[in-house]
Amino acid sequence: MTQYLMAVYGVEGDQPPSPEEMQQMYKDVEVFNDELKTEGVMVFAGGLHPSETATVVQVRDGETLTTDGPFAETKEQLGGFWIIEAPDLDAALAWAAKGTAACKSPVEVRPFQEEPEA
Repeated sequence: MTQYLMAVYGVEGDQPPSPEEMQQMYKDVEVFNDELKTEGVMVFAGGLHPSETATVVQVRDGETLTTDGPFAETKEQLGGFWIIEAPDLDAALAWAAKGTAACKSPVEVRPFQEEPEA
């Protein structure tokens, strides 16, 4: 089976959901996570703090440089993710449809690269 990243994106600066809507989203995501676990496709999942908490690390000419804030200069930022195992892209997309319904945010699906044969 192939592993897929299901990345959840949000637009920073948009009106945040109400506390009631947020609580419902948490409940819906918990139900979705339980389904992923029950079906044996969940590898790992996690939510992220806002992008302003990010630190970008780069090495240039042997010197380590750090920069506060996200690497990408865009309003659309990664807010969380799931890593699942699915037999094919269609199955991963079906899971992503359930995930986007639960978290009320767009979900990008990308397969992991396969390990090169030795």
